Amino acid sequence: MSDASARFRRLAWRTVIGKSPRSVAGQVFLFQVALVVLLVLCAVLALVLQSKRDTSTEAKRRSIAVAQTFAHAPGLVEALRAPEPSRILQPMTEAGRRSAGVDFIVVMDTDGIRYTHPMPSRIGQRFVGTIAPSLAGKVHTESVHGPLGHEVQAVVPVDDGRGKVIALVSAGLKVKNVTSELDRQLPIILAAGGGALVMSTGGTALVGRRLRRQTHSLAPDEMTRMYEHHDTVLHSVREGVLIIGADGRLLLVNDEARRLLELPADAEGRTLRELPDLDPSTAELLLSGRPANDEVHYAKGRLLAVNQRPTDRAGCPGGTVVTLRDSTELQAVSGRAEVARERLELLYDAGLCIGSTLDVVRTADELARVAVPRFADFVTVDLADAVLHGEEPERTATDLRRVAVSGIRDDHPLYERGRLIDFLPSTPQARGYGAGRSELVTDLAGAAGWRAQDPERAARILDYGIHSLIAAPIRAGGVVLGMANFWRAKREPFDAEELSLAEELVARAAVSIDNARRYTREHALAVTLQRSLLPRALPEQSALEVGYRYLPAQSGVSGDWFDVIPLPGGRVALAVGDVVGHGLHAAATMGRLRTAVHNFSTLDLPPDELLQHLDDLVGRLDQDEACAETAGELVGATCLYAIYDPVTRRCVMARAGHLAPALVHPDGSVTFPDVPAGPPLGLGGLPFRTAELELAEGSQLVLYTDGLIEDRRRDLDEGMELLRRALAGHPGRSPEESCRAVLEQLLPERPGDDVALLVARTRALPADRVADWDVPRDPAAVSGMRGAVSAKLAEWGLAELGFGMELVLSELITNAIRYGSDPIHVRLIHDRTLICEVADGSSTSPHLRYAATTDEGGRGLFLVSQLAERWGTRYTPHGKVIWAELALPDLTALLSE
Repeated sequence: MSDASARFRRLAWRTVIGKSPRSVAGQVFLFQVALVVLLVLCAVLALVLQSKRDTSTEAKRRSIAVAQTFAHAPGLVEALRAPEPSRILQPMTEAGRRSAGVDFIVVMDTDGIRYTHPMPSRIGQRFVGTIAPSLAGKVHTESVHGPLGHEVQAVVPVDDGRGKVIALVSAGLKVKNVTSELDRQLPIILAAGGGALVMSTGGTALVGRRLRRQTHSLAPDEMTRMYEHHDTVLHSVREGVLIIGADGRLLLVNDEARRLLELPADAEGRTLRELPDLDPSTAELLLSGRPANDEVHYAKGRLLAVNQRPTDRAGCPGGTVVTLRDSTELQAVSGRAEVARERLELLYDAGLCIGSTLDVVRTADELARVAVPRFADFVTVDLADAVLHGEEPERTATDLRRVAVSGIRDDHPLYERGRLIDFLPSTPQARGYGAGRSELVTDLAGAAGWRAQDPERAARILDYGIHSLIAAPIRAGGVVLGMANFWRAKREPFDAEELSLAEELVARAAVSIDNARRYTREHALAVTLQRSLLPRALPEQSALEVGYRYLPAQSGVSGDWFDVIPLPGGRVALAVGDVVGHGLHAAATMGRLRTAVHNFSTLDLPPDELLQHLDDLVGRLDQDEACAETAGELVGATCLYAIYDPVTRRCVMARAGHLAPALVHPDGSVTFPDVPAGPPLGLGGLPFRTAELELAEGSQLVLYTDGLIEDRRRDLDEGMELLRRALAGHPGRSPEESCRAVLEQLLPERPGDDVALLVARTRALPADRVADWDVPRDPAAVSGMRGAVSAKLAEWGLAELGFGMELVLSELITNAIRYGSDPIHVRLIHDRTLICEVADGSSTSPHLRYAATTDEGGRGLFLVSQLAERWGTRYTPHGKVIWAELALPDLTALLSE
């Protein structure tokens, strides 16, 4: 290496002193002077041409500007319309020409006859130039030989303000004046070129002088010292340097490169293929000659960062220069930093992924999934069985249920999901659960305590390759909720640092699991309360075949409810409502409203009056709220109330802020009846209106709450259309089947809001089961009615009820004749009970009372109440109806007919 360096220094010194520096510097000086002169001449020529072009352009631009300015001058149009335009315009144009610095301004008519000219003798003569473009409204420039000589002129139109050209204006300069400006600029350009030549020549002289100084003023010993410094630096740096020729020969190797690659002493001058100890991958890179930026290669137990660049630039000989840097320690530090970064990313992702829902099992599954495969190969989560029901867990690990399992493979031998596990005290899970601290088992094969739980399964776990475990308690608020188990099989065993990471990971999940547990408890309480307030079974009645569904919301129960209420006369009331809000308060409010609807329905009120009473009640409830924070929550409750009569097949309904029902006709078509919309309950101030429909037998009336059709992903109209499609085209489908089909199509997943759905198929009471008579207001007519009723009961096979019905009917007709008014009408209905109705035109209602021994009357209604199952009064727009129901002797036989 030292011999080669000496040869290189001697060759370089002979190159410097073997030729005349002065002749070389002189040649360089002459060449540079000639080049500068050529550049200056080219620059002067370019400036002359540019100046000439710019001067001509400036002349045209000035002509156009002056002509346009004068064409738009105030008073020009009025002067053109004057009897003698030249007398007015000639002084104006001359004044404008002198102030604008042009040689002429000419105003002419549309035929080119001049009004003005610098030479007055030319006034009235034809303009010399082209005017056709300007007559078309354009600006035209040209060079012509006019009265003043060779001229550059511009012609612009003058319009009358409405777009019509009425005259032309031309302005311009003589060419010799334009050329004179160029002649004045030429000396400046030449002077600048001469100055540039002088300065460039001086600079060239200075460069040549500096070149001579750098080559001749340096003594031989100084040159030698310079090369020695070069060698010192080259072989002392802590970075390997290699220079490789185009033929793959090693031209230069410093000491650091020799050490890193363990090259022999005679490596210089040999080709890379002659060095057998060189790492193959490194040798391949060096021979390829391709550029490389910090490529890491493992060679001789070291991690080398290799940089390679070609040397065939700027006339240099072909080959490459290579630098090597030992990055073994740096890689170790980087590896630890990368591990720390990955752990931080894992914790960050855990914060985002865990706790996305208030579901205990879902949250545990999120914990298991986020840790696989970045932290563990398998993760199992075991929660106390009480936690799944929202309750406080026990202190021992005897009832842990496996709720989540996640792993890199599915054929693992770990306990399956859903299994209830009683961990023995010797297991890490039991110890960690009882003590509330994590357990680290780095070698499962050498630990005996965990095998006692299930020796056979433990053997299969070891045979599968699982070798280490971290059992971390899921602890929140000082209570252990379960255990999270992290298993490894395909990587290094867990260590103490990873134990802390597992604890941090589980701690983040524990808060979400505890929140989900508390929510589960509250949700279960609310659902239990709400289900207890909803009807558990539908009442028996003959007017409607009813199917229903109630689905609590995913995020909590709310105030949705429904009801089916039998009414006198075989009629049935349908109700569905919704209380805005969620939780126990909404469920309790719903129960109060449902109870109120039941109470109001016993009064047999029409739908609009019932909603009016319900509206007053809601308003009072809202005002009576003791807590100011909950006051006002009832505003927004909605309700739809409908009454169906199977005798007349008429349905009367009204709604308070609720959605209109859907009606499925017997042919399968679906419509939404136009029921007048009233305000939500509790607002007050506005009356409710009813709608009356006649329903064909077999029609289906569909009542629902907004949770069925409203969704954040679609608007209300789209939800109504989906409901229509789900109901249409199936006239023979039962109400239960309709409920199932609607929920499958509109709610494929768990709903975000409560859903109440009620489907009622109408039935009509046969005409032969109804008998009615008009009764004259005469006491003698009572006996005749008794006979007619007895005959009808015998026709129906109910003769044994004749005596009781005659007594009831006699009392009711007698009261109507005595205390009521015309018309009096009697109707007998054979349904699940025997119903007798007596209607009259009076609104006074009889009252049941205890008659004294001396009273002559007051015992009739007492007899009615004793003989009838139920009796009562309902009011109509034309009076009242007093009704009584008698139980049939054999209901089972009647239904089998």
